[in-house]
Amino acid sequence: MMRLLVVDDEARIRELVAKYARHEGHQVKEAADGETAVALCRSEPFDMIVLDVMMPGMDGFAACQKIRAFTDTPVLMLSARGEEFDRIRGFEAGVDDYVCKPFSPKELMLRIAAIAKRTAGGAEEAKKDIYTSGELTVDFTGRLVYVKGEPVDLSPKEYDLLFYMVKNRGIALSRERLITTVWGYDFFGDERTLDTHIKLLRRQLGDCAGLITTLRGVGYRFEDR
Repeated sequence: MMRLLVVDDEARIRELVAKYARHEGHQVKEAADGETAVALCRSEPFDMIVLDVMMPGMDGFAACQKIRAFTDTPVLMLSARGEEFDRIRGFEAGVDDYVCKPFSPKELMLRIAAIAKRTAGGAEEAKKDIYTSGELTVDFTGRLVYVKGEPVDLSPKEYDLLFYMVKNRGIALSRERLITTVWGYDFFGDERTLDTHIKLLRRQLGDCAGLITTLRGVGYRFEDR
């Protein structure tokens, strides 16, 4: 069961979608305009938003952009216009799917179920994105690092550096590759910046510092033990 927010200025459309959604066992809340939809999303959680494009005042594109500023709740957009430009604009605004009117309520329910399955599956995969090697645990999803079960407080760049090296464990990483990836192409520093961060990172990792191996004349490698 999901909590759906159905947003459309046409009452008959809201009632149609709500009827089929409730038949599928979902809870439904309705809004007749974009401003109300944004306010509702700020005040309570929803699992899915069915959002019309053409509404008076704030249209669906603007509403979606505002909603995306504070939540990743999946959005399925409804529109009487099926032009490619409108679909592209919708996806750029952050929608997960786009359905043209008139639509089949049954197909709409299937699309809602597909989005829910896809997003839930992605969240499940994210929960599993944890690496452990001996006394070191790296939680990529939560951006957390533990040594012997104790949290390690790293700087943002130290997190980025460690995460990249762990993701590419067992691979010889040149200094140039590490600097380009972690600091960016427009970085104006030199290799000493990288070496300093490696030194600080090793200090923070304590007994797990040996997992980072120096490759003379090349760079570094994270050992997968």
